Amino acid sequence: MIKYAKRMSRLGTESAFEVLARAKALEAQGREMIHLEIGEPDFDTPDNIREAAVKAIWAGQTHYGPSQGLPELRKAVAEVCGKDKGFTISPDEVVITPGGKPIMFFAILALVDDGDEVIYPNPGFPIYESVIEFVGGKAVPIKLEMSKDFSFDVDELGRLVTPKTKMMIINSPQNPTGGVLTREDMAAIAKIAVKNDIWVLADEIYSKTLYEGEHVSIATFPGMRERTIILDGFTKTYAMTGWRVGYGIMPAELAKGITQLQTNANSCTCTFNQIAGIEGLRGDQSGALGMVEEFRRRRDVIVDGLNLIPGFKCLKPKGAFYVFPNIEGTGMASKALADLLMYEGGVVGLAGTAFGKYGEGYMRFSYANSIENITKALGQIRQTLAKAKQ
Repeated sequence: MIKYAKRMSRLGTESAFEVLARAKALEAQGREMIHLEIGEPDFDTPDNIREAAVKAIWAGQTHYGPSQGLPELRKAVAEVCGKDKGFTISPDEVVITPGGKPIMFFAILALVDDGDEVIYPNPGFPIYESVIEFVGGKAVPIKLEMSKDFSFDVDELGRLVTPKTKMMIINSPQNPTGGVLTREDMAAIAKIAVKNDIWVLADEIYSKTLYEGEHVSIATFPGMRERTIILDGFTKTYAMTGWRVGYGIMPAELAKGITQLQTNANSCTCTFNQIAGIEGLRGDQSGALGMVEEFRRRRDVIVDGLNLIPGFKCLKPKGAFYVFPNIEGTGMASKALADLLMYEGGVVGLAGTAFGKYGEGYMRFSYANSIENITKALGQIRQTLAKAKQ
């Protein structure tokens, strides 16, 4: 029996992949499953990006690159993202990583000591809590409530801050709720961060998947450039989940430390995938824009459909590609309902508790699937619930 290091007992997981594996096992037995569990665009990566990668491979771009990332890609991130997010970025402030998660992991590892407190959204992306606790920090959840459109309660945030608070994590548009923090929200959060000298890890991976309003980066507020780490990447915007290319934007001094961690962990990010990333940022954007419009159509179908099912109450998300309906009216706990729908109804979603303790009473469905399959899933959810009540 393997005797793991004690820190391994503090490491969590991402339930979506576990549920996907169980659903795939059912499919292997001949069951038909509708997948609404995984946070992955169902589109192919746009042609211009794929072509750029193929050309790079044939041009010999298959060797090691700098740990911080290719200078050309860091320059592209600085220029394009600076314009999009509304502030000036230097290439020295950019670190390219294999996906967005390393930015999260490295930032927390670099800044959070044993006993330091990190405030994070709950329900929220489960890896936040996992990494905070893994490094020996104290994970402090701030509850996101449906009655407040899943936004931060700024008064509650202020009460959660202590002298031990080292970092807070924000995610907008948000996984799993689809909520978006307003400019007023961001201003209030920034004021608290500056007053208490707190780092902010701003997960902006869904910033381009926005249906209404504006994307506001907290780094644009006074005093925030020097204490903000932006996590972003190509996975969601350009349907590049398997390519594993992400990036962080942060103060140049911190970028050196994150690069050192990258050297120790990954050496560097795949070179030809970085070339593809340059094309993603600088090339034709019609593919990415088309995905957002299709997600908008799917959002409307799934929200309207869920609100017609007895026991479900669903807000219309303003960003990302998830709905997070309240299911308390069904009389079932989140995990029990998720299992019922998968094993009896053939519809795979995630229990709200996969995103933290405050996710009880909710489920997450990803609408990164066709309208045909979403419509079919809605029918099967209704039928499964009706059958369960007989």
